[in-house]
Amino acid sequence: MDDRRVVITGIGLVTPLGMGIKPVWEGLTSGRSGIGPITRFNPEEYACRIAGECRDFQPEDWVDKKEIKKMDLFMHFGVAGAHLAWQDAGITVTEENAHRIGVIIGSGIGGLTAIQNQAFTLKERGPRRISPFFIPMSLINLISGHVAIRYGLKGPNHAVVTACATGAHAIGDAMRIIKRGEADVMLAGGAEAAICELAVGGFAAAKALTSRNEDPTAASRPWDQGRDGFVMAEGAGIVVMETLESAQKRGANIYAEVVGYGMSGDAYHITAPQPDGDGAARCMLAAINDAKINPEQVDYVNAHGTSTPIGDHMETLAVKRAFGQEHAKKLMISSTKSMTGHLLGAAGGVEAIFTALALHSGVLPPTINLTDPDPACDLDYVPNTAREVQTTYALSNSFGFGGTNATLVLKRFH
Repeated sequence: MDDRRVVITGIGLVTPLGMGIKPVWEGLTSGRSGIGPITRFNPEEYACRIAGECRDFQPEDWVDKKEIKKMDLFMHFGVAGAHLAWQDAGITVTEENAHRIGVIIGSGIGGLTAIQNQAFTLKERGPRRISPFFIPMSLINLISGHVAIRYGLKGPNHAVVTACATGAHAIGDAMRIIKRGEADVMLAGGAEAAICELAVGGFAAAKALTSRNEDPTAASRPWDQGRDGFVMAEGAGIVVMETLESAQKRGANIYAEVVGYGMSGDAYHITAPQPDGDGAARCMLAAINDAKINPEQVDYVNAHGTSTPIGDHMETLAVKRAFGQEHAKKLMISSTKSMTGHLLGAAGGVEAIFTALALHSGVLPPTINLTDPDPACDLDYVPNTAREVQTTYALSNSFGFGGTNATLVLKRFH
């Protein structure tokens, strides 16, 4: 069964750059930033007062009005992303195939906004005022539950929780589920909505966020000497994946083939990456080995590239370890977080989609705000302007707190 080929046939994007493929991809390839002042709460007292909010998103466009209050915002994003992907793929569920279609959509933090707000309610109004929907509105696996119920999908129903590697792990795990023959079609990815007082305050207390509040669109600047932390963002990135045989039989549009998946652990620190990049390098090499290709065949890397001083330097070292100095210099690398901010558990899903679209369209998105490159970060980061170039193999990297790493290898589909 492991020789089954797995392709992406549906894409769902909910991001600070907009919703759906066309507006998001146009924004990304034109180098537009989706970062602005926080509006979800009054951020006046916070060290970081900017974020990548999904300002175009209206829950009632995607969720029945009676259901909105039963779900945290991260679920609204996940359901919307899944709907867009499902609609794009155009698959019909029948009694015969329902048990062969599954869902694996995760989140790094989940219903933190609901947890925070219900804690406020408990303190201010007492335990009798806690919502009866509080528990199901905060559970991470409930996106997969809602999506499966909505479409009648009776195959594997699962969720991943690996911090900022969540979306990539979900897609990789779903690919393997299909390869093993446990399902023919999977909806996979991640969703996040953590722009709330508790999360922004917590990440700021950990010194992880930027303090470049006066210039939001220039705040996320991976590999630049002026980088000082990441910009929190929200949204969802969901794909429909299926066997190549299934996709070709129904004449589906194929964006890319998922050919490799690697995982590793740093075993180093709860929040900091391993400084020499060993864990990330091993992860990339595991994915390349899984794809049965040589490192020299990879043309492009959609990097984790968070805009943190340590993280960006580590990833540069990791790329050199994995590919060798000579080929590392030839690679084209970009951090789309320079435009979207960091979508935490949704980042891996969104960035795998960006990687697929780069292969599909022959356009590599840029790393914006790279105006004063860090001499220690000396690779080709596709600075400031998108690049038209046809690539064959591409990597998408996602690394999370706790030293959890995920890499996907995607291939342009001929």
